[in-house]
Amino acid sequence: MCGRYFLEESPEMRPIVEAMNRAPLASVFRQRSESLSSYGEIRPTQVVPVIASNKNGYRTVFPMKWGYGAGRHLLINARTETAALKPAFRDSWAHHRCVIPASWYYEWEHIPAGNGRMKTGDKFRLKPRDASMIWLCGLYRMEAGLPRFVILTREPADAIRFIHDRMPLMLPEAFANEWIRSESNPEELLSAAETRIQYEQDEKDVKRI
Repeated sequence: MCGRYFLEESPEMRPIVEAMNRAPLASVFRQRSESLSSYGEIRPTQVVPVIASNKNGYRTVFPMKWGYGAGRHLLINARTETAALKPAFRDSWAHHRCVIPASWYYEWEHIPAGNGRMKTGDKFRLKPRDASMIWLCGLYRMEAGLPRFVILTREPADAIRFIHDRMPLMLPEAFANEWIRSESNPEELLSAAETRIQYEQDEKDVKRI
């Protein structure tokens, strides 16, 4: 799964964050006492910059809230393999896709506990090899007049399977515009997904690439 990611202030990220804060929807979120998150570690239910097509088909930065629903029914991820079939995601998969810019994402190592369950191990930060930013693939929909998004997940790359049995679906930036086009066929873009992943332990900052 993907339950945390990070936005680092950088020359690449800064114009995206600035565009979010200028967006007309930003004032609507603020009027509803929803603060916008510009940088730092991002968690579900936060409002962050997300890229999608506007009503005229142009790539646009929008503030969106992470998660469909609320409380115990909050959905933050959707499986790439089944999103086209699930009622909660079917329409979004077909018509409302987005990309979530990030600097890296976090995952906690899942270790067999010996009783049939898993225990949480070290925290890792991950991103495609040699990438300065990552482009997480997502879906979005409107709830109460405001956009909400989920992050798509897939089978992990072999090199990081020891950390978790899922990873986010990420595309190279060159494919981002095609992913968000409502006329595109998302299945045709899956073969371009990032699979060369580098990772490092977060607490000790020990590289294991």
